[in-house]
Amino acid sequence: MSKDSLVLGIMQPYLFPYIGYFQLIKTCDEFIIYDDVQYIKSGWVNRNRIIQQNEIKYFTLPVKRAPINTQINNYFYADDFSKNKSKILRQIEASYKKSLFFSDVFKLIQECFESSNNNISEFNTQAIKLCCNYLSINTPILLSSELTLNEGITGQDRVIHMNKTMNSTHYINPIGGKDLYSHDEFEKNDIKLNFLKTNNIEYPQFINEHQSFLSIIDVMMFNSQEQIQLLLSKYDLVD
Repeated sequence: MSKDSLVLGIMQPYLFPYIGYFQLIKTCDEFIIYDDVQYIKSGWVNRNRIIQQNEIKYFTLPVKRAPINTQINNYFYADDFSKNKSKILRQIEASYKKSLFFSDVFKLIQECFESSNNNISEFNTQAIKLCCNYLSINTPILLSSELTLNEGITGQDRVIHMNKTMNSTHYINPIGGKDLYSHDEFEKNDIKLNFLKTNNIEYPQFINEHQSFLSIIDVMMFNSQEQIQLLLSKYDLVD
C-alpha cells in the first residue's frame, strides 16, 4: 500500500511466537517490534510452548537478572547462553525428529541459534526475521527503540504516537489486547483500529487432541511452506 494508507502492527519481541504473530506481520505494511518497554517475567519474550511426549512443554532461555524496570532492549540472556540454546535444540529435536518437515525446520532453528548475540531484543528479532523469510513474509520490520519518539508517553498514547510517527492510518492489534485500546481515541487521530482474531487452525500433530497457539515451530514442523501460507490467511479483522 502507499504511505497514505499505511497499515501498522506493533508487538514485543517474542521467542518463536505463535502463528497469529506472523499473521499480524504479514497483514501489515510495516511492523514494529516493541522493545523499549519493560520486560515482564513469565511472558513470551524468553519462552514458548511445543509438544513433547504427548504433552505441552515450555522451552525457556534463562535471562540475566536486572532491575525490575529494565526495558527489553537492555535485557540479556544468561551467561550460559550457548549451553541453554543447545539444551533447547535437543528438546526440539527429540520432540519433532519424526515430523514430516523436521529437516528443513530444524536447520532454520539451528540458524537462529547460531547467533552469539545474547541481547534479547536483537536475538529474538533476528529469529523472527529468519522465520519470516522461511514463511515468505516480506513486511519491513523495525525496532521501536530505533525510532525517534517523544519521552514520557506510555500505554495507548504511545502506540498512537508510534502510528503517527510512521504515518499510519490503520493500526491492527492482536485480539488479546482489545480491552487496552479505544476506538474513539484512535479515530480522534485519524487512525482506523482493528483486532486480528486467529481462526481455528488444526493440522496433524503427535497428539490426539489438537493443541492450538503453540510456537510457530510446531506449525512449521507439520506443514509445508505452501500449507502454512493457507494457515496464515485464516484470521478475521474485528472492531
